[in-house]
Amino acid sequence: MIYNDFQDVRLSALGFGAMRLPVIGGDDSRIDEAAALRMVDTAMANGINYYDTAWGYHGGNSELVMGKALARYPRESFYLATKFPGYDPSNWSKVEEIFETQLKKLNVEYFDFYLFHNVCEMNIDAYLDDEKYHIYSYLMEQKRSGRIKHLGFSCHGSISVLKRFLDAYGRDMEFCQLQLNYLDWTFQHGKEKTEMLGEMGIPVWVMEPLRGGKLAGLAPQYEAELKALRPDEEIAAWAFRFLRSVPGVTMILSGMSNREQLEKNLATFAEDRKLNETEMQALLGISEKMLSAGTVPCTACHYCVSHCPMGLDIPHLLSLYNEHAYTGGGFIAPMALSALPPEKQPSACLKCRSCEQVCPQQIKISEVLADFSEKLG
Repeated sequence: MIYNDFQDVRLSALGFGAMRLPVIGGDDSRIDEAAALRMVDTAMANGINYYDTAWGYHGGNSELVMGKALARYPRESFYLATKFPGYDPSNWSKVEEIFETQLKKLNVEYFDFYLFHNVCEMNIDAYLDDEKYHIYSYLMEQKRSGRIKHLGFSCHGSISVLKRFLDAYGRDMEFCQLQLNYLDWTFQHGKEKTEMLGEMGIPVWVMEPLRGGKLAGLAPQYEAELKALRPDEEIAAWAFRFLRSVPGVTMILSGMSNREQLEKNLATFAEDRKLNETEMQALLGISEKMLSAGTVPCTACHYCVSHCPMGLDIPHLLSLYNEHAYTGGGFIAPMALSALPPEKQPSACLKCRSCEQVCPQQIKISEVLADFSEKLG
């Protein structure tokens, strides 16, 4: 396992993300607890010492399962991270209640790392309104008391949102978690955001290194191009090698859904094989071609699902939309949609935009679903 120094601790370069744990029957809220515990055991045995969860992952059950998994190990043998769920406006006034509940759910007396979750356009004003919501002051109080060892934030917002947050709280932020991969290096202005953080001396934690699994396998022509440069390198490993080559990146989180994914990632992080300039340019060239396909950047985080009055499986619908866009039509999307009842089709969208208020990717979901319906006739 590769390790990085962060202040006075030594962190595994690969962190265990608990947003995509194995589930039962395809139900995101029903974690396969036995399988998840076995994965944690494998991770611990192979040197992973950083575990990241959050209040809303798996319908609120991720923290419970991770609490059970890690309680079997000495507290000093791992570093635990969770987050205040400011992506949901109903939580803004509940920081103390939520924090205390998280300690109980995770069965710990302190958090090694704690984050303002998903700083973005829809919550930046609330996060900065400390007089009304007291989020910042409460979390700083917990840091002073030792119940938070390191305080940081995750950000899905624009560069201007990131700057506003840093202008207000940057002096107290010890790390920033960004969606970063070779697609988002340009698409979500990852390069500029990383440089902005670097100027303030704030190290980068990475989420979505594989873009929700989309970079684990590429189109044949792109895979052939990469194999010509590194014949023995797994395609998914390229995404991790890219991030290891970005200055300032300290932690790379991967949400692994099964033991096979975990073992492949462990093999990748067994040695450090950063990219040279030729390889970096080849990868960014492939990214540019991929981004021209007209898809939407959904990472299947499922935040939108709980806010849809129609109960639409929005990540699934968007994945079908992307597939349809990539192939320029075809039979796969129409075939999959034919199995859904009318009230679960893209055309069932009410255009209420509730889902868009909590989408970390800022996708105009209602417009995409309307376009999807039109494309399908």
